[in-house]
Amino acid sequence: MKIRKEGYVPDMDYVLVRVDDQERETNLQYHSKKIALAFALIQMPTGATIRIMKNIRICGDCHSAFKYVSKVFKREIVVRDTNRFHHFSNGSCSCGDYW
Repeated sequence: MKIRKEGYVPDMDYVLVRVDDQERETNLQYHSKKIALAFALIQMPTGATIRIMKNIRICGDCHSAFKYVSKVFKREIVVRDTNRFHHFSNGSCSCGDYW
């Protein structure tokens, strides 16, 4: 995975079920925002801004992953959650990591 080479480490604290570490990491991969992001990266033209809206808060692991994706893939990503808009660009977020 490209973002792992840049330093992304999955945050297992956001998995709420008691399973082994490998399954916990797999569970993080199926967060709906990450699935939406993967679909957008595949379907949208290179350079297009990705916009994702969800009716729940973004978890810390997804927030971290989105920062790395914005840097590695050189994409602007806008995520709307229940509290605010997050604008990810070049590895940082407009919320200043306060979510």
